[in-house]
Amino acid sequence: MLLQLIANHPQVLLQVIKGTPTYVWGILAALTVLGLTQARDRTASLTRIAVMPVVMTVMGLWGMFGAFSNSPLFGYALLAWIASASVMIGLIGTMAPPEGATYDAANRTFAVSGSLVPMALILAIFLTKYVVGVETSMNPGLARDGQYSMIVGALYGMFSGIFAGRAIRLLRLASRPAMHIAAA
Repeated sequence: MLLQLIANHPQVLLQVIKGTPTYVWGILAALTVLGLTQARDRTASLTRIAVMPVVMTVMGLWGMFGAFSNSPLFGYALLAWIASASVMIGLIGTMAPPEGATYDAANRTFAVSGSLVPMALILAIFLTKYVVGVETSMNPGLARDGQYSMIVGALYGMFSGIFAGRAIRLLRLASRPAMHIAAA
């Protein structure tokens, strides 16, 4: 919808950006900084590993409630979110931990290699929320469109599930029994 409008009338993009509240750009800046912190090698506590998927899930649900809470299709969009998140958790959460990731049981910290994947996911969630917000503002009837609601719900769920699955992959390192080398 929005992409078609911008493709046919590029001047609309400037109007959309001008009409965006200033706080939205502050949120984008904060999310960009958060994403950049994930791009470098780091150590992280158990809590920090668990916080990122919680924050991203809250962001996804915030988007869902903002777009569909007054829609009779909200329940279906939420089911699409749950199904999509569950599938992604199942797919990604069962994969091997990231290469080079380790867990130090004594300090209860993980050593994690930097990656731009979290940054891409964070920006994708932001962009999805932004586009859905603009589209539903321009066309409130979209919140009552079954196909639109299901696609957006599934997309938000996919992002939440990816973050949760990535965290599960790391958290499994902490649940492994410590390996001891026997003296010969």
